[in-house]
Amino acid sequence: MKTTKVLFVCLGNICRSPAAEGVMKKLIEGLPFEVASAGTAGYHVGDLPDSRMRVLAGKRGYHLVSRARQFDPAQDFEKYDLIVAMDGSNLHDLKTMDRRHQYGHKLSLMTDYCRVRNEKEVPDPYYGGPEGFDRVLDILEDACAGLLHELQNAKS
Repeated sequence: MKTTKVLFVCLGNICRSPAAEGVMKKLIEGLPFEVASAGTAGYHVGDLPDSRMRVLAGKRGYHLVSRARQFDPAQDFEKYDLIVAMDGSNLHDLKTMDRRHQYGHKLSLMTDYCRVRNEKEVPDPYYGGPEGFDRVLDILEDACAGLLHELQNAKS
């Protein structure tokens, strides 16, 4: 069975997308899926996820250990089967990087997969307090469960 590769994308790749990667990694243990994360900007390349996100995610059993990297259109559009943006701005940036308009079918918004929560985007918690990071994790837990459900249905 072919491994489905999913890339989560936010702005700096230190809060939302590594959290989505961590949540999804826990959900897909033992399943034929591969997940990673990246940022549309290179502000934090090489950094661990934000310490506030690591602490709160750790309390929920998620281990966020990936290092921030910038989305690479030359490789990532081809490598990943699905590229999931955390908000409309990230999605717009990804579409702009798709200069030949050939990868639109791979792009989606994280909140498109929410099954319980009614959210338009995964908000950036970087400049706020801990409640923002908890809200992001709540959204991601819902959306990742919905995404996994869709991916499993697509494989069957």
